[in-house]
Parts: sequence; C-alpha cells; structure tokens
Amino acid sequence: MSKFDAFKVITTERLYIKVAGQLKELIEQGVFKPGERFPAERALAEKLGVSRPTIREAMIALELAGLIEIRTGSGIYVATAPVKKDLDASDDEIGPFENLEMRYILESEMCAIAAQRISDEQLDRLEAALIKMENSKDSPSACEEADSEFHLIIAEATQNTAMYKTVKWLWEARNQAYRSTAFFEKIRQEGIHPSIEAHRKIYQALANRDSERARLAMKNHIDGATENAAKHFED
Repeated sequence: MSKFDAFKVITTERLYIKVAGQLKELIEQGVFKPGERFPAERALAEKLGVSRPTIREAMIALELAGLIEIRTGSGIYVATAPVKKDLDASDDEIGPFENLEMRYILESEMCAIAAQRISDEQLDRLEAALIKMENSKDSPSACEEADSEFHLIIAEATQNTAMYKTVKWLWEARNQAYRSTAFFEKIRQEGIHPSIEAHRKIYQALANRDSERARLAMKNHIDGATENAAKHFED
C-alpha cells in the first residue's frame, strides 16, 4: 500500500445525522432499553447543544429506522424490538422541519411582494385552489395537491423567476423526499391537515393587495403548520 492510499476521504455530516447516530449507539449499547422512554425533546436539545428542530429531524430518522416509537401525547420510546437497520442519512435530502423553516423565511416575503403584483386571473386561480382544498377534506392527497398549487400561484405572482423556482424546489423536496413524505403521511393519519382558514386569510390579504397583512398571514400559517407538525413529538 502506498502512502497515498493511507488518506481517507473527508466527509461532513449534517447535525441531525450526528445526533441520530449518537442516539442509535446508545440504544444498541443498551443505555436505553427496549420500551424505555426517551428524555423529552427540550431536555435532549439542551443536553446535546442543538436546536429542537434538529432533535425532531433525528427522531424522524430513528423512527423510520425502526429504533424508536413516537407515541403522540405520551412521548418517545425505544422500540420494543429495535431492528438492526442503517439510518436514512442522505446528505442531499431536505428534512420536513428544515423545509418549513426555510419556507417561513421565504414565503412570507414572497407573499408581501405578490400582494402588489398579483393579477385578477391569478387571484381567480388562487380562489379555485382554495375551494379545491375545502372540497377535498376527505381526500388528503387531493388536499395536499391543492395546497401546493395555492403556494405556487403566489410564487408565480411575484413575477420573480428565482423566487418561483426556489419555492417550487422546496415543495418538490417536501413531496418527494423519503423522510418528509413518510413524516407527513404519519401526521395526516393523526388528523393533522392543512389549515383552510389560514389559507383563506392569505387569499383575502392578497385580494386586498395588502402587503403587510399578506406577510403576516403567511407567517402565521407556516408557524401554525410547524407547531401542528411538532405535536407529533409532544408528551
């Protein structure tokens, strides 16, 4: 073997992967035993020196790997029969809470801009998407499709191609990434769905061409969506 062969490829790991890896080791070493309850999300975040969204992303990875069970309203437990399975640790995948955080920053400003530029035709399409959401309460997939359409119409209304393509990419990541789709499917089964009322407030602000109200309505909507998604981890 040459000296050159002694070099190892330098890799970087996202923070949630490091957290999930550490917790996986503790489970496999028996520090946390099958059926045992994990510390609360806030306590874990403080102990590990990371944000609560990072803990949530790590828990999603552990749950999908079959190592833990998240019982909404009760807490997070080591699976009664943990499986020896690698973590889903794709570095190019956007986690659901990462996605929501980015959308909160981007889409609120996008909405304020759209309020000044949206056309009557786009408002008609936006209202049609809203009505589709209202009429699809019993069909989660149709409701999600209308939800995506609603947000992309607003992005289109900014008349900013970079903004539109970024928002479109975020929604594609939300709807196609394995961890994200699995997580949102799980919370849909728990009865958490897009808020029709929040979307109606966004529509009304845009129809009134009120930038400040539009910005606030979008912030409140995505903030509420994040809080609802986080309920999955509540004990």
